[in-house]
Amino acid sequence: MMETDLSLSEKDFQKEKRKKVAKPLLWVGMISIVMLFAGLTSAVIVRKGDGNWLNFEIPESFLWSTIVIVLSSATFLLASLAAKKDNTPQLKIFLSLTMFLGLTFVFLQFQGYTKLVEEQVFFTGAEHNASGSFLYIISGLHLAHLFGGMIALIIVLFNAFKEKYSSKNLLGLQLCSTYWHFMGGMWLYLYFFFRLII
Repeated sequence: MMETDLSLSEKDFQKEKRKKVAKPLLWVGMISIVMLFAGLTSAVIVRKGDGNWLNFEIPESFLWSTIVIVLSSATFLLASLAAKKDNTPQLKIFLSLTMFLGLTFVFLQFQGYTKLVEEQVFFTGAEHNASGSFLYIISGLHLAHLFGGMIALIIVLFNAFKEKYSSKNLLGLQLCSTYWHFMGGMWLYLYFFFRLII
């Protein structure tokens, strides 16, 4: 009996330890992402000042993808509120909507790349320009980081359907939600930066 109690307390201790470490680690990761994109956007401003800069229209699908990612943050917020109220059916619905909107965002981004190629804005090659290359690199890096969020969202969605979340167990949901809102905010910054600079 005593061994069982000790193993349970050890499990609780490890669980509490993970809770204390998880959020600070996430914030460290997000700060490093901010530094990455701050460096890249600063490089865009410096390079534009050197001249030989192609100005072009940002594809409309990038605007639609911006609207979609804002909506996905709203649905994730509603999912979090549902979990706090122990409303599992609503949690499942809003997380599923968030996943759908995330996939829609990715689709619209690639649609934007297709439009850029049609308008002769290339990433590389004889006809490429630095402005186009920067747009592909920065938005592509954002997409790569968003894929990480989508993997986490798949895990959270799976756990939600297994009814693992409740008002007393929200850590995984909170971590994923924080990162998702962060990536949405990062895209808003990048989109308006592109509109102003490119």
